[in-house]
Amino acid sequence: MRDRICCALAAALWLAGPAHAQGYAGLGAEAGAEFAIPRADTSFDFPADHFAHPGYRIEWWYLTANLEGSDGTPYGIQWTLFRSALAPSRTDGWETDQVWLGHAAVTTPDAHLFDERFARGGIGQAGVAEPFDAFIDDWSMRSTGGDDPLDRIALTARGDSFSYDLALTAEGPLIRHGDAGYSVKSLEGQASYYYSQPFYEVEGTLSLPRGDIQVTGSAWLDREWSSQPLSENQSGWDWFSLTFDSGAKMMAFGLRTDAEGTHFTSATWIEPDGEATAYGDGAVTLTTLETGEVADRTLPLRWRVELPARDLDITTAPINRDAWMGTSFPYWEGPVTVSGSHAGRGYLEMTGY
Repeated sequence: MRDRICCALAAALWLAGPAHAQGYAGLGAEAGAEFAIPRADTSFDFPADHFAHPGYRIEWWYLTANLEGSDGTPYGIQWTLFRSALAPSRTDGWETDQVWLGHAAVTTPDAHLFDERFARGGIGQAGVAEPFDAFIDDWSMRSTGGDDPLDRIALTARGDSFSYDLALTAEGPLIRHGDAGYSVKSLEGQASYYYSQPFYEVEGTLSLPRGDIQVTGSAWLDREWSSQPLSENQSGWDWFSLTFDSGAKMMAFGLRTDAEGTHFTSATWIEPDGEATAYGDGAVTLTTLETGEVADRTLPLRWRVELPARDLDITTAPINRDAWMGTSFPYWEGPVTVSGSHAGRGYLEMTGY
């Protein structure tokens, strides 16, 4: 128990303590010479890059899914594993410098259920093991086969009032964002390595207080690692992963500055066959259409997203405005509907509010 508390405190201090001075969740804190820094001329190595990169300070495996019950009710799920290096060490066992944090959630039209787990690395509590099993306690994102370990995934998590057991099958390729996976995040040049698997088809079971629900739908996995992905003056981000009825998809994010509240933007347009086109700062515009009170703070609830290069002009709206993750570093994360020039659905994450 003492070790668990120490892990929680360490993660909370790293993730939440410097949020205002050094960007959301401390992600704008200077990395220091001891940590590795992403470089533009680096190529991905699969499947090796599906696993942990302990020389970098920050890393995550981040999966969201838009699901539907047999009666047409929409649902959303989140499964996230975060790794934080307190120092760039590959030491295992009790001397490890790797701290792990897990978030899981289920969103319905009238409820948002979530849980959080802490663990230290090196002693079997959490990690990413071969052939591919990202886990923390009894939560798992585990490969069940395929040419690539991420081709087929079994996903499980449980909290006090929910659980899910889902099977995911990739129907398209991995997508590299930015410059072949080198994703710039600021005018100052902070960056991460960033790729996704946005082509999952999903089926399985949600277990909620009212009983088990059989669901189907689609999912999107993001993989990202860095040592300082934000600049010091960036307060948070608004991030969209959208799937349109046409079969096309889009990732877009805007990183906000502390003073002006302006966005540094990036986007990736993904054709149904997986052909991807990256768009740099300024190509996509994110405009708040409606705000509301959530968790005692004012948040954007409806967004206008424009990408003129693709004749895209859409509005996103949450299926549940109260999808607030009241975790150690709080944020909003939930499923959205898409209307306008393109119809569809997706996920929105908003941090730093």
